[in-house]
This record gives sequence, structure tokens and C-alpha cells, in this order.
Amino acid sequence: MKFNTLHRPCNRLPNLLAQHHHPKAPRLSIASSLIRCSPINGVIQSRSRSRSTVLHIAPSTFKSSATDAAPTLPASAPSKPAQTYPPSTSSLTFQEAITRLQLYWSSRGCAIWLPHNTEVGAGTMNPATFLRVLGPEPWNVGYVEPSIRPDDSRYGDNPNRLQRHTQFQVILKPDPGNSQELYLGSLEALGIDTRKHDVRFVEDNWESPVLGAWGLGWEVWLDGMEVTQFTYFQQAGGKPLHAPAVEITYGLERILMALQGVSNFKDIKYNEAVSYGELFLQNEYEMSVYNLDKADVAGQRQRFELFESEARRLLAERLPVPAYDHLLKLSHCFNVLDARGAVGVTERANCFATLRALSREVTSLWLSRREELGHPLGVISPPTPPSPQQPKPVAGGVAAAPFVLEVGTEELPPEDLDAGLEQLRERVPALLQKLRLSFSGVRVEGTPRRMAVIVDGLATEQTTQESEVRGPPTKAAFAADGSPTKALEGFCKKNGVAPSDVTKQSDAKGVEYVFAKVKEVGRPAAEVLTEALPGLVSSLSFRKSMKWGAGDVTFSRPVRWLLALLGDTELPFVWGNLQAGRATRLLRNSEQPEAQVPSADAYESVLKAANISLEQDSRRSNIWEQVTAAAASMGGVVAETAGDDLLTEVTNLVESPTLVVGSFEPKFLNLPKEVLVMVMRKHQRYFPVVVAPGAPLLPAFITVANGSVDQDVVAAGNAAVLRARFEDATFFYEEDLKQPLEAFRPKLAGTIFHKDQGTLLDWHLPATLRKHVSTHRFSTW
Repeated sequence: MKFNTLHRPCNRLPNLLAQHHHPKAPRLSIASSLIRCSPINGVIQSRSRSRSTVLHIAPSTFKSSATDAAPTLPASAPSKPAQTYPPSTSSLTFQEAITRLQLYWSSRGCAIWLPHNTEVGAGTMNPATFLRVLGPEPWNVGYVEPSIRPDDSRYGDNPNRLQRHTQFQVILKPDPGNSQELYLGSLEALGIDTRKHDVRFVEDNWESPVLGAWGLGWEVWLDGMEVTQFTYFQQAGGKPLHAPAVEITYGLERILMALQGVSNFKDIKYNEAVSYGELFLQNEYEMSVYNLDKADVAGQRQRFELFESEARRLLAERLPVPAYDHLLKLSHCFNVLDARGAVGVTERANCFATLRALSREVTSLWLSRREELGHPLGVISPPTPPSPQQPKPVAGGVAAAPFVLEVGTEELPPEDLDAGLEQLRERVPALLQKLRLSFSGVRVEGTPRRMAVIVDGLATEQTTQESEVRGPPTKAAFAADGSPTKALEGFCKKNGVAPSDVTKQSDAKGVEYVFAKVKEVGRPAAEVLTEALPGLVSSLSFRKSMKWGAGDVTFSRPVRWLLALLGDTELPFVWGNLQAGRATRLLRNSEQPEAQVPSADAYESVLKAANISLEQDSRRSNIWEQVTAAAASMGGVVAETAGDDLLTEVTNLVESPTLVVGSFEPKFLNLPKEVLVMVMRKHQRYFPVVVAPGAPLLPAFITVANGSVDQDVVAAGNAAVLRARFEDATFFYEEDLKQPLEAFRPKLAGTIFHKDQGTLLDWHLPATLRKHVSTHRFSTW
């Protein structure tokens, strides 16, 4: 049976600009379905998180790639390759996608968990994540999580946003070392050819002060559409994590809309018999009515207080698991109140304080209980760093040679890339001078996945240095009979001179000291660099740094490889659990994602042959030339302001720029220009095209993909993402225009200003405000 879409206006204060909703925000939302079934065969309640798109993804087999054929999960995890599926004859269904993800991750050593049995707003809030990432026990798990966010209620009218959506959550603890590659393998398992599509990791850090939790990571974009949140957890419940955990959160509705080429969540093929809309549209409409119109505000406030009281009682009984369930329930009450527009600023702060305090008490008790139980799952062993090695001598007779250092990372945020390169430009020349190594030039360049130092004409030996070293005062250096004292003998031994070789000199105050001339013979550059380079890498600092399982070292994002060559000699320095060598990594969709660099002077040519543009300035100018030429070919121009911050960010988001041109429906030009430009520039990093400077927009955009892709497929995907965002903006804009601003004033009566001071409506009226002031109503603050 099909359900009719019934229109109900959104009863909320005006919101002119549509807000982008990523898979885990807002992380305060904690709710879920009351119905739970098997994660493989059962009906999964969901809310679409998808943006409509047409990707034309050809069916493909589910197979292990070379990069993840040998899993690097803990030793107890099975190492068998993933199961191979026969080619599909039709688009993957929602149900099949869940099954494939479960099979893929279970074959990588993950336990398949179940959805939680109380409300959660994201897979993160299932105790399989929020509690299990704490402590020293290993934990690898995957599960489906239907997630409810009352504030995203749209009565089923919006094609891309619902109050209940479906996430697939994966936790890898500790980090296996190749988590990004494992994730890309899971996309292949879903039939997504990563060699055709533009798959990118775009900075998106997560923080929930309410829950005392944060992590660093990315949104994963598939042709401009965010399909996954990828986070390295650093803290939860106010507790730093013993072993940072990798969290991968898939937005299943978005992915399935892309795979099936549909533009509305209702049209997703759930299985071969029913559609997503046939299963869930009635639920979406009725729950939207409840969340936005019918939920009893007074009753929700009472439930909040009851759940808080019960959570505290359970904590006193030392039962962290049921206490956490009640924390989830009272958080859901808050989310319903918030969707009803009933939470004022003061009340919001009080609710947040309650949630934060309970979160910290629950996590503390959970850690204590696991310790009391003796950590039944075992304890993660610290990583064993490679054994230090001495470099081989540089070929004899060579006075100078090129030197290259490459710090290879997972995708750096654009600002952090600039910060790291600037620090290296300052510190490398100073370090070489300190090490007494002459050089003819230093260049520092970088891309999202690498920071490279290139030194020309670096001396292969330190210069010999002769210096005069001051020793003890003369009266302490010689006994009364003129023989050397223990102090002088120690000084001479330290500096390799005989007592008879020292001289005497007086300082400005007339105190006489002994001095020795010390000759420091230069050592091989390969040796001193191998000793000094770990300190150089450790000295780099960023706005926020993270740990990922490589010991105590920190960086902006995980460092996955190190390359250091002096001429053709490897400098095998050790940093964290990595040892430098001559291997570099290329584009992820390359036929060979890794290459051996024979010598320092071949480094740049190896990258160039792989279509990697190392030099920032060259990459920037190349992108701008292509963008302006593409705009001109459409009869338009790109605003000059786009050549500043936007161009800088895009330059640091790609290392192999590929221009992609797309268009959108002219009807969206009826939206305010500011809305369209904000969506394109801020959210999507697109270059908007205008007829002329200051003139109206053209229904077109320009984006820059990373590496070789199918440009038609990528353009279609990006256009669909933009259409979805514009439709969301249109929803809010048209709703706001249906009534004047003053018509929203009565709704302020439902929002508490202060528990002792009435509602916002009371304080909104000037006469009432004057009455409050004159009668000293502020005295209770």
C-alpha cells in the first residue's frame, strides 16, 4: 500500500538558509526506533541522510583489493579475503547494501553488533561505540543503527531529509594502520568503482562538549556528496582514550540514492518487492507531526527530570549500563523539546550541564567496572617501534648530494598543510646550519597527503669545527703544588685534551679560567640527519593534533609513511612506529598506489609521472587558469574573490587537479543569490559562475576533482548534490515567505526564558519588560 504525502507546514522560527546535515551532527540528538529486528534480514527503520544524485554505477563484484587483502586488525581477527559475489543484474537494494557491509567488515575481524534498544540520534551513541571506545580493551565491531533526530522532521515532504535515518557504524580499536584503505574496499564491496569516482576525505572535526567527546577526521565525499563520517576518537565522556578508535559512519540513504540513481528517499528500492517510501512514509509523516506539533511539552519536561533522577539512582547502585540508557532517554526528551521550539537559552545551558555531568559519571563508572572485571577482552599492547639502524655510507668522493624528506599523511586539513609547510621553511635551514651542513637551496612543497623538503647541494660531511671551551676556574683546576685536580682531569677527558694543553684566561670580572681548544671532526651527513630528523617531525605543531596508535607521537592527521634520501642513500630514522625508507604513495585510484624512489633527484619526477602536482603555486595557478577558461567558455566569469580563500582551499584539497563543469536547474535562480553562492562556495567548494562581475548567476558551477575520474559521472553526481541542497534551501525559504515575521511571535510563548522568569514572549513585549524591571524581577538571578 502506498501512503499519500500529506503536507504540513514546518512550525518553526524562520530559517532562511538551509543547513547542511552531516552523518553525525548534531551529536546531541540521541533517539531511535522502538522497533528492532535482525540487522541482516529485518526491517530497518531509517531517516534519509542522502542527497539525490545520479552516479551511473555499473554493477561490480565484491572482491578484496590488493591494498586490503591482508587485514591488519588484531592477530585474533581472521585474515581470510572477503567473499566474492556474482555480478548483480540490477541496482543494489537497501537490504542488500546492509548485508554486504556486514559481510565485508565481519571478514575483516569485526563482530556484528545489533541496533540499540532505546533512542539514539547516531550510531556513535550506541554503547557499542560510546562506552566501548573507552579503556584498554580491543574492540572491532560493525552494526546498523536507525537514528532519530526530531529537529530534522519534514513530514515526508523533503526528498533528502527525514527525522529517522539509517547509519552503518564501524569501530576499529586500535587503529589497524590501513583504515582508509579498508574503508575504500567497503565502497568497492557496494559496487562503487573508486577509479571512476571522485572519492575525497574533506576535513570535518567532531566535538560534543555536552558529552565531553571529540575526534578529528573527515567527511568522505563521493562526487561531492558526503556519504560517510570518518573520525579518530580522542576523548569520550571527558576521558582521553587509552587507544584512539577509528569510527566510520555510513549514511545509507545517501549511498543508496546514489547507487540507484533516485532523487527522493521514497523511491529507494528497499528490496525487490517494496520501496523505502512504502515502508516508512507513514512513520515519517506521523513522527514529524508528533515531533513538531503534538509532543506534550510539559510531559517531556517531566520525563527529562524523571530520567535524570533514575540515571543518578542507577549510578549510585554502580550500574553504568542502565544509567547510560537513561542518559539516552533524557537526551531524547531534550531533542523533542528542542524540535518543539520549547528550549530557551538558559534552559538549554542547564540541560547541557546535566547531560555533561551524567556522561562523565557514567564513563568513569564504566571504566571502573571493566577494571574490576579484569578487562575480559584483554588489553591492547603498545606498538613496538622499529629497531634503529645506521644509514649506509654515501658513495665515496661525493662532496654534495640532493636530499629529500617526505612526511606522508592521511589527508591534512588545508590550514594545517599551510602551517606545516611554513614551519618547515623556517626550521629546516636553521637545522642544517646547526648541524654544520652546507647547502645551496631549500624548497618546501606539499599536497593534502604529503609535506616534502627538497634540499639542493647538501654537503655529505659536516664541516670540521674548532672552538675554545671554558673549563673550571684556575684555582679549582690546579692544586697548590700545580698538579691537575679532579675537576681539571674531568674537563680534559670530556673534551679530549691533555691537562698540559689548556690555557688560562681571565673574564671581564678578573676571574681566571682554564680553556681548551677543541677540534670537532665532521661526521657523515647521513648519520647526523638520521639522528636529527625525528626531532624535526615532532616539532611541527597544529591547531589540533591527534594520536592514532603510533605511540605517544601526535600530528594533525595520521602519518603513514616517511621517505628520506640523501642522494641514493636511505636515511632510516624512526619516528613513532614508522621507519623512513624510499617508498612513496601515489593517488589512491592509481594502478600502483606505491612507488619506490631510486634517489633524491628522482623524487619529483616519480610524482610527476603519477600526475601528482607537488608545487603549491604551480597547482594554484593551473587550477585558476582552467577555472577562468571554463567560465569564459560558458559566457561568464568567476568572481575575483573566488581567487583568494576558495582557490587556496581547493589547491590544498587536491594533488592532481581535474576540472569538472556542471549545471543546475534555472528555477533555483529564484532563490536569493547569497543563498546559492553560500551553498556552492562554503558547503561544496564550487566556483559559481556569473554573467559579469556583480551580475546574476548562471545556472552552472565549476568544481575540481582529485585525480583521473569519469568526468561525466562526477559532474552528474555533483549536480545532484547541489540540487538536493537547493531543494532544502527552497523548502525553508518558501515556508518563511508564507507568513510575515510577526506571525511567529506567538510561538515564543512555548519557549522558557528562565524557569522563574516566564517565556520569551513575556520578555519580548516592551511593556512587560518595563514591568519586570520596575518590580525588580531580576532579583532572583
